[in-house]
Amino acid sequence: QVHLVESGGGVVQPGGSLRLSCATSGIIFSRSTMAWYRQAPGKKREVVSLLFRGGGTSYPDSVRGRFTISRDNAKNTIYLQMNSLKPEDTAVYFCKATQDSTDFWGQGTQVIISS
Repeated sequence: QVHLVESGGGVVQPGGSLRLSCATSGIIFSRSTMAWYRQAPGKKREVVSLLFRGGGTSYPDSVRGRFTISRDNAKNTIYLQMNSLKPEDTAVYFCKATQDSTDFWGQGTQVIISS
């Protein structure tokens, strides 16, 4: 059975940093594409980072150079390091795993960027 549990959200001032974690069970990283998405109030859910099975990554322009996705195979955990945070980064952040063409989602963690 697959479970994804995000943590690490909170309230941060503009310019600050946060590291989100996604603890997984039932996911085999070598068979999965991992991703972080976010959804701001009234907006569509959007992808903010991708980590492919081979280790390659991809980011949209809005976060490239500020966000970094990584994984710890020993801990079965995915991370999203977020630096130079902006008010427009405020959203609920979700972890997603795509394994054998099936998507699995976590419950999300709230990130608020405010002074």
